[in-house]
Amino acid sequence: MKLLPIFVASVLGQQIPFFDEIDNAGKGLLDRKNGYEIASAVLGEKSGEAAVQEALNELWSTNPNLFKKLMDPYFGSGGKPAQVTRRTEWDFHVKDPNFANYELRVKNPKSLGVDSVKQYSGYLDVLDEDKHFFFWLFESRNDPENDPVVLWLNGGPGCSSSTGQFFELGPSSINENLTLDYNPYSWNNNATVIFLDQPVNVGYSYSSQRVKTSMAAGEDVYAFLSLFFESFPQYNTQEFHISGESYAGHYIPAIGKAIIDHPERSFNLTSLLIGNGIVDALNQAEAAVGMQCGQGDFPAFQTPETCDAMYKDLPRCEFLMQQCYNTESRLVCIAATTYCQRSATKFLETGRNPYDVREVCYDSCYPETGYIEEYMNQDFVKEAVGAEVDKFVGCDSQVGSEFYFAADEAVNFSPVVAEIIDAGVPVLIYAGDKDWICNWLGNRDWTDRMEWPHQEEFLSAETNHWYVDGKKAGTVKTADLLTYLRVYDAGHMVPYNQPEHALSMLNSWVSGSGFESHDSSDPHKPHKPHKTHEPHRPHESHKPHKPHKPHEPHKPHEPHKPHEPHKPHEPHRPHEPHRPHEPHKPHEPHKPHDPPKDHKGKHKDGKGFFWSMMHRARKHLPCHDDTD
Repeated sequence: MKLLPIFVASVLGQQIPFFDEIDNAGKGLLDRKNGYEIASAVLGEKSGEAAVQEALNELWSTNPNLFKKLMDPYFGSGGKPAQVTRRTEWDFHVKDPNFANYELRVKNPKSLGVDSVKQYSGYLDVLDEDKHFFFWLFESRNDPENDPVVLWLNGGPGCSSSTGQFFELGPSSINENLTLDYNPYSWNNNATVIFLDQPVNVGYSYSSQRVKTSMAAGEDVYAFLSLFFESFPQYNTQEFHISGESYAGHYIPAIGKAIIDHPERSFNLTSLLIGNGIVDALNQAEAAVGMQCGQGDFPAFQTPETCDAMYKDLPRCEFLMQQCYNTESRLVCIAATTYCQRSATKFLETGRNPYDVREVCYDSCYPETGYIEEYMNQDFVKEAVGAEVDKFVGCDSQVGSEFYFAADEAVNFSPVVAEIIDAGVPVLIYAGDKDWICNWLGNRDWTDRMEWPHQEEFLSAETNHWYVDGKKAGTVKTADLLTYLRVYDAGHMVPYNQPEHALSMLNSWVSGSGFESHDSSDPHKPHKPHKTHEPHRPHESHKPHKPHKPHEPHKPHEPHKPHEPHKPHEPHRPHEPHRPHEPHKPHEPHKPHDPPKDHKGKHKDGKGFFWSMMHRARKHLPCHDDTD
């Protein structure tokens, strides 16, 4: 999920005067090479690092302590590394002479009853860096000796993969009584699934160190995987897929690049799956406006006047992001990302759920995330899985803020995805079409605009209906090793809204059987019902990509490819098949709703800062009560 950047924009976007100075700075900024010069021109008259820092401080100078006030009630970590005083008796330790600096500590948590299959939990320790990564593995319910291995990652940045495990796709979910409900659509029905808490200081993972970028996190996960497959050789020859959602749109390409950059590795990389991911922040910022204004096959829930104002902001957003890409200045990228997400201010005023626009968001939007946090903080659970942190927090505020201030979200990872495909690794991009925060329009657009050898083939590929058990479940488009899948009637968390369809998607992808589809014949293009907004959709060449390092010498392709041979593509780009509008009436505009308290009166956010910040921030916007 997109966290602090949207939070800062949503709370403070209307009160930051330096944004109004951007026009005065003018196009002359394009010719400047020094990041501080650009930042100074954008943010004020002073120059140099001190002036830059001063300008950053002005982001919230009009609201003293607002940042702390909004953050503290929700995150038990208090912005500090996790406290670790617990000690565990492990079932076994694993050390490998090839990885002298690494150790694996393992327990069997089967006594918890999450599933009846063989399972492992514990830590990978990076000894010289004091990093300790928590994982929980569930073997396949079907054929663990032959079924593929799938790694699952939640986003944030800074959120535990326990959300995916207990809320979306794991063997069991947690109910309001903090007991377990069996999930018949678990992804371990036909695959061995690993849930990993990363970066460090997320969930049960801990360290005295901090990780601030997706690329650094990718190297850590590569180290984890290397030792894991050495320690569990029974999985070493099986197909291996990396999957995740939201900010995993940054994590997964970074991990994939770290893997392909190590041809000496001992394990496979069969494919990547990214669900409702944030891969390209600019495309997603544009789509965040479109989804509110009648695009995306969903009725507009903003007024035409509001939509016009948001569309008029987009050229500024593009301009700032161009400065970010051109200069690679951290400060400029922070300012650009924050400005581009000002549409969150208008969205939060509607009271809708940012992860499912069909719904109203009360408190954390999903009380189940609070149940997860309470469950994971029980002593008997920590003892069973070997957790050593004193308190489990679903999302760590410090991790999120450090990624934000490292300008990590501004990094465009679509060139990295192209590099991974070029190395022979298939990629599935899927998106629930009722999400707003990382919506299907943005994911469609960045896949269309991604520069790679088969771009024209992908653009002209047929978009077909996707069927599950004879019913339309979405649309699918494929060229070479890239597949884009739109999932009907699902929000940000596809396995939560459409568990059967999500499992069918996974099984079809990893088995290589392909997606059941038929040619779509409906020429109606559902998005953009407000024609007045058409000119504001950026053209294909609207932004340059950040330069990336040259490719390594050609490496042999991975042997496992889940795609069937592709059909010849039509020479034209078809329209997206029509999806009828939701039968329900849209929510009444745009009064914020009074939030009831969830389970035991607590607000627990297992999915990220954004939904807690969105709801909390309403009280601090103009015309709203500023009391708790």
